Amino acid sequence: MNKKLAKHEKYLKKKIFFSNNKWPQYNLLINDIKILSKKFKKNSKILFLERRSLYGNVSLLAPFFNSIYIDSVECSPKNILRRKSYVKDIRNEGDIILKQFKNYGLKKNFFDLIVIPNLIHHLKNPSKIIKKSFKLLKKNGQIYIFEPTLREIHQNPEDYIRYTPTGMKNELENNNFKNIKFKTTGGPFTSTLYCLDQAIQYLPLNLRNNYIKNIFPQIYKKFIFYEKKFKKNLVRKHTTFPTAFSITGKK
Repeated sequence: MNKKLAKHEKYLKKKIFFSNNKWPQYNLLINDIKILSKKFKKNSKILFLERRSLYGNVSLLAPFFNSIYIDSVECSPKNILRRKSYVKDIRNEGDIILKQFKNYGLKKNFFDLIVIPNLIHHLKNPSKIIKKSFKLLKKNGQIYIFEPTLREIHQNPEDYIRYTPTGMKNELENNNFKNIKFKTTGGPFTSTLYCLDQAIQYLPLNLRNNYIKNIFPQIYKKFIFYEKKFKKNLVRKHTTFPTAFSITGKK
């Protein structure tokens, strides 16, 4: 990885996904993208379905790919488009490597890879976009989806659904995808950390700052240690508590 791309990754983890100190589940997304970027080379045709408007109308993940055939479709619901971005225009931050997206049009049997990061839960009809993706992919083309399993209701009212990994696998199977594989991340301890982070945001400013500065970092360090050490529910069988998952399927 070159220096600019490494700096961009560091920026994403620190300023966008907070994956080193609050939301480690997003490390799964970043690591998956890095793996995919090595698999899909310069002549691969890649499509991102994402919410660029939240981040200054740039794709956060496209810079990892070296392909000259990259397109990105803005998929933000209308209400989100009318709101301000989560962050300021980040095109001058973190040495982000911009892609000049070319409008190839949504041609059938055209793309080698379709990436849908952290979007599905904001769609009224997720099956529709999965069905469309199947048509856009060429034979043996791949779909990649990243989704949370644990999230607050956010970007109201366009927050519709939470899939389990097997639920999303079923959606892909129903739309004729094959070789479906998924990975999960997180557990009860990082799930607790996520809920604690949300609870802190409800506190008055003085209490909130105290938790952020003095209490949360200590709990975070301890719970990350617990999650690595205690991986199995000793009371209830067939139980897991992931915070997010990623899934791939082939046409």
